[in-house]
Amino acid sequence: MTDPFAQLIPDARAFLTELSQDNSRDWFTTHKDRYEAQLKSPALLLLDEVAQAITKRTGRQAVPRLFRPQRDVRFSKDKTPYKTHLHMMWTVNGAGCALFFGIDPKSCTTGGGIMNFTKAQLPVWRTAVDGETGDEAAAMLDILALKGFASNEPELKRVPAPFGKAHPHGHLLQRKSLTFWHEMSPREQAAPMAALMSAYLTLEPMFKLLEDALEA
Repeated sequence: MTDPFAQLIPDARAFLTELSQDNSRDWFTTHKDRYEAQLKSPALLLLDEVAQAITKRTGRQAVPRLFRPQRDVRFSKDKTPYKTHLHMMWTVNGAGCALFFGIDPKSCTTGGGIMNFTKAQLPVWRTAVDGETGDEAAAMLDILALKGFASNEPELKRVPAPFGKAHPHGHLLQRKSLTFWHEMSPREQAAPMAALMSAYLTLEPMFKLLEDALEA
């Protein structure tokens, strides 16, 4: 059965490629109807379908979000007005874990995790990593890597105090976020709904670990 969202990725990549070549308000305004029909409308439908599927599986409401195309240029040297990617996410639990989906002119990615630990979450995360959660999280990173999901790089260059620099899970203590990314194959791109649900099922154990650790 053909995925009803199979055309979203090629249409989005074509539109975003053209936008990257003329990132102006005039071009976007001229092609706004195309953006609405080929990117925004199917993206909103996909957001709803995936949210319903996750909610049905977990019994908890998944909250979908489509990121706006306009860039915030107030504090940026780059004044181009529009993003040259299409990003979606589904927040799936109380810890703020989310499933991600991104399309740009050259690639498509699925992923998930927590983009930024809150100020309150960060010390809780570090305490958990210093305990039993550290071994489990480290093992899960290795498992996800074997399944094609690479983790983001730690934000801190050093292990934070009061933990020693030789801490066995120093790379986890150096994090201010924890996300995982997977480059979609052509086969996955032809069936984004199935690919997203596969990504969710792969990442679900990590989502649970993060929620248990941060809400303990």
